[in-house]
Amino acid sequence: MLVGIEAKENQRLEIQCQLDAARTQVERNKLGQFATPTTLAMDMLVYAKSLLPLDQGIRFLDPAIGTGSFFSALLRTFPTECITSAVGYEVDTGYANQALEIWGDELLSLHAADFTRAKPPEMDDEKANLVICNPPYVRHHHLSRDDKQRLQKLVQQYAHIRLSGLAGLYCYFLGIAHAWLAENGIAGWLIPSEFMDVNYGEQVKQYLLDHVALLRIHRFNPTDLQFHDALVSSSIIWFKKAKPPANHIVECSYGGTLTMPDVSGYIAADLLRSTPKWTKFPFIEKTEKHTIPSKIWLHKQPAMNSLILADLFEIKRGLATGANKYFLLHEDQITKYAIPSEFLTPVLPGPRYLISDEIHADSLGNPLLDQRAFLLSCDLPEEEVKSRYPSVWQYLQKGKAAGIDQTYLCTHRSPWYMQEKRPASPLLCTYMGRHCANGRKPFRFILNHSKATATNVYLLLYPKPFLSQEMKSRPELATLIWQYLNTLSSDTLKDQGRVYGDGLYKLEPRELANVPVDSLSHLLTNRLIIPSQISFDFA
Repeated sequence: MLVGIEAKENQRLEIQCQLDAARTQVERNKLGQFATPTTLAMDMLVYAKSLLPLDQGIRFLDPAIGTGSFFSALLRTFPTECITSAVGYEVDTGYANQALEIWGDELLSLHAADFTRAKPPEMDDEKANLVICNPPYVRHHHLSRDDKQRLQKLVQQYAHIRLSGLAGLYCYFLGIAHAWLAENGIAGWLIPSEFMDVNYGEQVKQYLLDHVALLRIHRFNPTDLQFHDALVSSSIIWFKKAKPPANHIVECSYGGTLTMPDVSGYIAADLLRSTPKWTKFPFIEKTEKHTIPSKIWLHKQPAMNSLILADLFEIKRGLATGANKYFLLHEDQITKYAIPSEFLTPVLPGPRYLISDEIHADSLGNPLLDQRAFLLSCDLPEEEVKSRYPSVWQYLQKGKAAGIDQTYLCTHRSPWYMQEKRPASPLLCTYMGRHCANGRKPFRFILNHSKATATNVYLLLYPKPFLSQEMKSRPELATLIWQYLNTLSSDTLKDQGRVYGDGLYKLEPRELANVPVDSLSHLLTNRLIIPSQISFDFA
């Protein structure tokens, strides 16, 4: 029997490759078709076996079965006589038909249908006691407004949470499947790790902590991509459909594989509840590799009155032009179209073009860089531009001919060539990055002596009024703060940010604002009342 299953698995893998090759990446993105690797599917079913009572018949459900990687692993992990039923849903008829061809003579009941539109069983003994799923990784912008409203209502009805409109389709699958899982049933979900850190993930975390008994969170190393064709950082969430007990403890693991993680330990659910970003767990640095601590981790939380960057700076994303190649002009273009300086603002190039993290300026405030760019922005009506600045008007017509005025951001500006206000800031932080082989950190802090603004590949740090006043009286203070910020460890910044596939780290303004910077207090001279009403004694 097992030999026959192995042959079918090989057949499935061949068909999977053919199906994937027949679809463009755009088509697969819209349907979220990213197949689970065989080894990962086996790892999940082996682990599921350790969670289920030995004498319990398995009622299996995969709401997004694809060609059946999890069903194949089920047959290779559990004896056939232990499997009471197996149900799968697949919305893509191409995948569903091929899965039926492979598994049609097995006990699988496969439905070529949209799981989110199917009616869940009413009787508990008809529901699954083992749900294993790699739900479609479809981002919210691929979902229509009507679909979002329909899915939100279903999740609220079944799981009693209201998902954000920014949630991906996998979040809706998780909530809807609650109605399909029997009491005390086990669920294992292979989903993107991003829900642990982003705002739309708050309701998912609420569901995991309040409506089920969360058993384990395994997060893969972001550089160890589980899907060769999707740059997504993956995790596996395990829970039981049961009320979480008092003083509930959750296992957290990281890296390696599910059954052999690089690090693993336990954490109180209450601590998860009070922690905005779950990707900071487990605490890796002090745990030996390939060991599972027997004690509960006691992670130190930031002191209640600790100083954070938000106390000192207003942090904003750099400006989004909507068409950098058009609105960011080099000096030869400025000369060609005779664009006056009043419509131009110097702008920093992208981080990869900055050799130094300190930007010096000439007497006009322009950055001293080999290649300089200037932002075009004008608030005059087009007719006035035509009469007073015919060469500028000519350049605007060139943009209209290229359809620049019809791009999303331009259609939301009046006039379409007027940019948002982002004055130069003395300090900037790169928005995203990776660890480099040369040891360079994923995030860089830039000291800006120029009048150059920056695009949205940077975060701009504007000093609060009290700090701005002190920086004016102490010109060296900006340099001292910059030097301090560059001593922050990568982990300090990554703990606040988020990570994507292939080890890409990102920081949003509010995330950078939460970075603790207690030692900065020693650089300031006065006892100040921080806007958050926290007082600090400054040396």
